[in-house]
Amino acid sequence: MAAPGEDDAHTPEPPRPINWNLLTAEEAQVEWLELNAWITWLRHTYGLNVGIIPPLWHRHPELIWELSALRQHWLSAYDPKQHGSAPTGWHRDFADAKQRLHDWVAACGTRLDSDRPTRQAAWPGEDPAPTIEESAITNRDEDFVQFVRDDIARRRAAEDAFYAQLAVDH
Repeated sequence: MAAPGEDDAHTPEPPRPINWNLLTAEEAQVEWLELNAWITWLRHTYGLNVGIIPPLWHRHPELIWELSALRQHWLSAYDPKQHGSAPTGWHRDFADAKQRLHDWVAACGTRLDSDRPTRQAAWPGEDPAPTIEESAITNRDEDFVQFVRDDIARRRAAEDAFYAQLAVDH
């Protein structure tokens, strides 16, 4: 234990909210893998069915944001420095989150063996929403790995373009 006033380099940072829009490629890769592992633990521990957490949750932003927030809340509730009653608050909030997850899964139409993008309504004056096609889920783990690879590549390309523009400006 560090003496008062000393910086203990081994003390982990407290959990923080995850803003998926602002993560670098490196940060996103870590967060995707940690979130995926936690969701696997969560669905097995609590016996959650596909109406709460479907196999391709990672393809639905509304599920990503909810599950990510739920994980961060869990990490905070079970932080050793947290008050002993914090897990009770997490479980109360988890009950609410399960209902929201159920509603979003029903609305987006993803199931155990098939998935489709969440339908979007085009507002007056916008281009029509693209046609939604359902696809079969043949291997959930392969889909997740490819999804993360694509996301990391997209983020790296955006980072490279940003830094290239800085070089041109100077």
